[in-house]
Amino acid sequence: MKELLFKNWESVWHVALCSILAYFILFLFIRISGKRTLAKLTAFDFVVTVTLGSTLSSMMLGKVTMLEGTVAMAIIIGLQYLLAWTARESETLEKVINSSPTMVFYRGVFLEEAMKKEVLTHEEIYAEIRKFRMLDVDQVVAVIMELNGELTVIKKTESSNHTSLDDIQKP
Repeated sequence: MKELLFKNWESVWHVALCSILAYFILFLFIRISGKRTLAKLTAFDFVVTVTLGSTLSSMMLGKVTMLEGTVAMAIIIGLQYLLAWTARESETLEKVINSSPTMVFYRGVFLEEAMKKEVLTHEEIYAEIRKFRMLDVDQVVAVIMELNGELTVIKKTESSNHTSLDDIQKP
């Protein structure tokens, strides 16, 4: 019980030094891995973030050596790149890794089956429409649940043959 709050100064300095080193190693790797690591999280990105955080924690607390933690982070980021590249090259794997956007509201109609699948209420969709500063729901063409779980509101515009809804299944 005595060591619950304080063991010795050597262990405190060890954790402090490991935390500083681990922080800068993670910072370097995130800079190398690019914007995708920092983007709004999809399920794929969430897994990477959690595993990096766990690895960083283990490094900071000295549960693994700095080299072991660095290798683990490099593998995690390497796997992220490999899966992202694979998803880009294969439409089938892209759908497995990233799912696909879901239309939950279309031309004044709530798409109840899609809403049930995405566990959304009418109120949540109305709230998102209000976030876009829209009063007239009739001016909304569609509301989409994106890959990262965010809702996007598409406003009516002049007719266009090619739209951002081309890749989404319409009712």
